[in-house]
Amino acid sequence: MGIKNALLVDDSKVARFALSKLLENREMEVNMAGSAEEALDFLTSNSRPDVIFMDHLMPGMNGVEAIKIIKSNPDTAGIPIIMCTSKKSDSFVEEARNFGVYNILTKPPQTDGLNLVLEQLANDVDQGKLPDAPVLDGLTMSSSEDNEEKMGLPLNATLEMSLKKDDSPSGPPSRERPQPVPLTSELIEQISRSAVKTHINNRLHELLSSLFDEQFDHVKRALDESEKKQSSALNEQLREITSGLEKQTQALRDEIAAEVSLNLARELSELRKELVSSGGFTGDHMAELKDHITSVQTIDTEFWQTLQSEAIQQAHEISRETAEDIAQRTIDLYATQQKASTSRLYTLGLSVSLGVFAVGIAWLSGIFA
Repeated sequence: MGIKNALLVDDSKVARFALSKLLENREMEVNMAGSAEEALDFLTSNSRPDVIFMDHLMPGMNGVEAIKIIKSNPDTAGIPIIMCTSKKSDSFVEEARNFGVYNILTKPPQTDGLNLVLEQLANDVDQGKLPDAPVLDGLTMSSSEDNEEKMGLPLNATLEMSLKKDDSPSGPPSRERPQPVPLTSELIEQISRSAVKTHINNRLHELLSSLFDEQFDHVKRALDESEKKQSSALNEQLREITSGLEKQTQALRDEIAAEVSLNLARELSELRKELVSSGGFTGDHMAELKDHITSVQTIDTEFWQTLQSEAIQQAHEISRETAEDIAQRTIDLYATQQKASTSRLYTLGLSVSLGVFAVGIAWLSGIFA
């Protein structure tokens, strides 16, 4: 089973954008939420992701409170959660694991660190080594407790200081009651500094997130405008290239047409010269053709005289067959005598012979009709 999709929860657009790009480079499907409330709504109305990247400090419900709700729900308790925070002390990591956090990803995220965390998560998922959902009763995790622990104060120091103000607490003092911490000016100063520091850090986080969001929107608008300008310039260059290509193609077509016309004119001129030099159809050829036609006419007349007793229809059919036979013999005789002539002269003579013969046939047909 691989890690294919993730839910990214962060109030900063810049942080979401940076981490989403790293995840998409791993061919993961990324869904994003801008707040813990939005993330809980997403988990309610959509299929569960393979992993959740949860920001630590967010306006409204912070990451710790969201993790408590997710881990207390049986439908989502098994989803591994990676907390994105700038804190990564051993004590913080251990306390985060008590709330069901699988691992810590230091902000801003780096490719190597993200790859190590996801590879470890994939191995644990394949081997079934994911930790069970923790029991969250009585556990708290807030910035104030963290600050008190750093100062060496017990977690119930606030309670003891409130009892210190009451000089007559009801009931006998308990033996197990811890000794109250004296409220000195130094302690008050430390608590004040810690509270101011926490407030300043939260305020700086909000201001930086707002600043990053504005810068992100500005950069995105600049990128969109640059992309539009580049697309427009590219389209203009493409139109210019297309226009130039069409002009060059048209010029090439004109050159090819002129070259073809010149070659045809040259070939026709050479053919005309060959016809002139060959002499064409001479007078001797015409006299010989006339003798053939006369001979054919004589033979045809004798043939038709022997068939006068037959019907007109039969006479026409016989005359047609005889005419075809005579034409073939005439063509063969003419072809034998014109072997030395060129093919063009032979074709021309044959055409004239057939034309004259056709005239003779028509004439003979007119006589018998």
